[in-house]
Amino acid sequence: MKRGAMDACAPRILLVEDDATSRAFLAGALAALPARVAAAPGAGEALAIAASSDGFALWLVDARLPDAGGAALLAALRLLAPATPALAHTASREPACVAALRAAGFDGVLHKPLGVAALHAAVRAALQAPPGSRGVPAPSPRIDAAARRAMLRALFHAELPVQRAAIEEAIAAGDVAAARGVMHRLRASCGFVGAGALGEAVRALQSEPESLDALRRFGACVDAVLALAGGALA
Repeated sequence: MKRGAMDACAPRILLVEDDATSRAFLAGALAALPARVAAAPGAGEALAIAASSDGFALWLVDARLPDAGGAALLAALRLLAPATPALAHTASREPACVAALRAAGFDGVLHKPLGVAALHAAVRAALQAPPGSRGVPAPSPRIDAAARRAMLRALFHAELPVQRAAIEEAIAAGDVAAARGVMHRLRASCGFVGAGALGEAVRALQSEPESLDALRRFGACVDAVLALAGGALA
């Protein structure tokens, strides 16, 4: 079989990892299986890719992302394709963390740093496991655009308080770079869900992170969005 035909038959894997170096390593290791890899640095991007695709054979998700927890992302992805197997990867080896990820619906938990052989073995096992062994229902029809928007908003609302706290704590500590990093990802999420007023407030705070007025406007916009959760975004 020619290389192009082999590539076309290779399973499609959605890789979600915020660290650029780790993402490049994992994507390269997965491609060597072989597999076709779509990589995303955060939950918002991962959902956008998943919602616009024809499906994936496996999701490989970082347990801690800058814009969402891995469990929250998995819950949103399950609305798109409930039978797709999912593996979490995490630097934590705490039994409670592993148990929580398992309880959230991950089929396995991989511990970083990951070696290529261990990654390949775990991915092959997950791809070969019968769907019934995962305790998930049969695939459902793809959800429509309105349902996808509702799913994105639910994830956005769930993670917004975490992002707000991270931004405020970084500014208070004088770590402007960290604050701007979170704000950059939050602005992208605002674009996905149509939170225009909040996006503008974030942009203003990015420009003047030392401004108390900009920080207050940002906090007020976050409060407004959370107050309107379930309705139109501010």
